[in-house]
Amino acid sequence: MSETKTIPKANPAEAQDIIRNNQDHTLFSWSKQKGTNPIAVKYGKGVYLYDYDDKRYIDFSSGLMNVNIGHGDQRVTDAVVKQMQEVSYVTPSCVTKVRGELGKKLASICPGDLNKAFFTLCGATSIENGIKLARLFTGRHKILTRYQSYHGASYGAMSASGDPRKIPMDGQQAPNFVHFDLPYLYRWEYGEENLLKETVAALERLISYEGPANIAAILLEGESGSSGCLKYPVGYLQKVRAICDRHGILLIMDEVMSGFGRTGKWFGFEHHGIVPDMIAMAKGLTSGYLPFGCLMVNDKIAAKYDDAVLALGLTYSAHPVSCAAALEMLNIYEDDNLIENAAKMGRYMDQQLQGLKDKHPSIGDWRNTGLLGCIELVKSKTTKEPMAPFNAKPDEMGVMTKVAAKIRELGMYTFVRWNYIFVAPPLCVTKEQIDEGLSIISQAISLADQEVK
Repeated sequence: MSETKTIPKANPAEAQDIIRNNQDHTLFSWSKQKGTNPIAVKYGKGVYLYDYDDKRYIDFSSGLMNVNIGHGDQRVTDAVVKQMQEVSYVTPSCVTKVRGELGKKLASICPGDLNKAFFTLCGATSIENGIKLARLFTGRHKILTRYQSYHGASYGAMSASGDPRKIPMDGQQAPNFVHFDLPYLYRWEYGEENLLKETVAALERLISYEGPANIAAILLEGESGSSGCLKYPVGYLQKVRAICDRHGILLIMDEVMSGFGRTGKWFGFEHHGIVPDMIAMAKGLTSGYLPFGCLMVNDKIAAKYDDAVLALGLTYSAHPVSCAAALEMLNIYEDDNLIENAAKMGRYMDQQLQGLKDKHPSIGDWRNTGLLGCIELVKSKTTKEPMAPFNAKPDEMGVMTKVAAKIRELGMYTFVRWNYIFVAPPLCVTKEQIDEGLSIISQAISLADQEVK
């Protein structure tokens, strides 16, 4: 990886001014505005972030599971600067060299006949346009999604989500989204074979109740992310693909979080032996270096609009600077063998977590694919009572708040939600860095061990 350019040593007092300006004049996502305690990040390099005291934090969730290549890679900077020196913006009705090259490159890594790219701004806009296109193409209106899912914060994507973050907006949610429950093996009492049978049967019943001729698409994550890395029953997505084919329903895979090597393959759904009709992408497409997204569409859907108007559009669709960042990103994945490393380090992570499960009575389950993993903490391995309840309020987080604080104190940035600790470092991570991160998590989990019944 290219070296991060030299950063002048800052006065630690500067951090307080930076934090104060942000607190006084900006709003924070998913947070009470008073009492925030953000890290003032000065720079990042590889798997580490550095604050204005020059304290180092190992980034064990790749930001929000998006900084796949790691921080501060100047190859991306160089590609972006070069593109801006040529042209920074053209309308989507014009074309640039980089737009065509990126579309061709994406077609080469996508399986099957997923050959056409509609470029968007982020994950939510990829999902929004996937929903729109499914309805336009099929002439149907209903979209089926899983309760335990998150697809974005815009109204359509939020309504498609089953995540409780949508609850404050429930009264104004977009119509014609139907959710189904998909239990996961750790909390299923009747065996994996029966789990597959029951979940498939439940989905088929729901489709019959809603009317298959009304259903435009089923929208699922390639691999579960912020809901807790919940696993599909083995064979489930193949059954869903067959159901979709039987009823003329489109299958949209949300690869915003699980795409671009995060799971040890280009896309999470590739672990399940299927090819969807559309893929929603973002996050790892540019590793967060610039906002960008893509909806990849198969040839059958695209062909309909050879002689019909495609009623989709965004001012910043195919933004050339973001296209340049994405194209360089795809080259970095290949040049640095990051997808292979994600698979290898994921196997190492699994081995190390088995030792932590044996050591810590509060670790109930570890779910992981590649480098998209989650530790679930419980008060009892027998009853599986969670260390914090589903959709826990701040005053219900209990020891999990202390665990999160300890993780930060010891020099780690990662995502802690309810009774989950997410483990998703950049794909360039090494065994030594995994050991460093898991040592921090182990120390923090010792606080939760004290709450085990």
